Amino acid sequence: MRLDDLDPTDNARDWGSGGGGGGGLGLLGFLPLLLGRGMGCGSVVLIGIVALVYVFMSGGGGLLGGGGGQTAPGQTQGAAKACDTQEELFACRVMTSTEQVWSQVFAEQGQRYRPATINFFRNSVQSACGQASAAVGPFYCPGDNGVFLDTGFFDELDKRFGAKGDFARAYVIGHEVGHHIQNLEGTSSKVSQAQRQASRAEGNKLSVLLELQADCYAGVWAKRSGRLEAGDIAEGMTAANAIGDDTLQRQGQGEVVPDSFTHGSSAQRKQWLQRGLESGDPAQCDTFSAGI
Repeated sequence: MRLDDLDPTDNARDWGSGGGGGGGLGLLGFLPLLLGRGMGCGSVVLIGIVALVYVFMSGGGGLLGGGGGQTAPGQTQGAAKACDTQEELFACRVMTSTEQVWSQVFAEQGQRYRPATINFFRNSVQSACGQASAAVGPFYCPGDNGVFLDTGFFDELDKRFGAKGDFARAYVIGHEVGHHIQNLEGTSSKVSQAQRQASRAEGNKLSVLLELQADCYAGVWAKRSGRLEAGDIAEGMTAANAIGDDTLQRQGQGEVVPDSFTHGSSAQRKQWLQRGLESGDPAQCDTFSAGI
């Protein structure tokens, strides 16, 4: 993916080790699978790429709940300089590209895009969604309008999941920005309200629909960026396949339990990423009308 000509985003913070600002719910923000434990904060965790929606949305101010939120007062205090390592610079350039693309998309609809902030941390971080350790992986917190990333996850993506390449990494960030788009559109809030009245199985399905839409939005961004190179799409598909619920469950617990899916199967994740990549049209990402 061609990014070297882009300046890093100005919307970046580096919290260092154990930093962060704002209050929280004391909940973890990004858990793809808890072996045999469904949606709770269980003891055995598999690292993944997409946000666990239901836990945060079931209470107030969750991962995708609320109407966008504001940065917590004093949140920049103690923040180190961001975008100053190779991994952070890459992520900051990806964010610049997302800002360019989504600003254009929103302008086409007569709206103004409000960019997300990327927050780098090491080991753990305090966000408006609560305290999270690096083990939970990347996540989006609406209370901060922010993507949170420990860049050590890139090594996990490569070595543990076999998802190599720059676009596999960019897809992770593009997916989280997809959740920001959902937050701005009000989709997350509507789903949160529906989940409060839904059964667990129904709530899981709504979570899957949100996650697949975020995958599609990641594809829309990549397509419209005009920065894809040979091999990039294959890298993205490898990553999407690696973090499907069925693949992770099969690897982690030896069996697949579809009713417990919160992110979508490998086939579904590839399908919706591909849909965004082929169309470049966010209107084609309506998972809720697709009858999945």
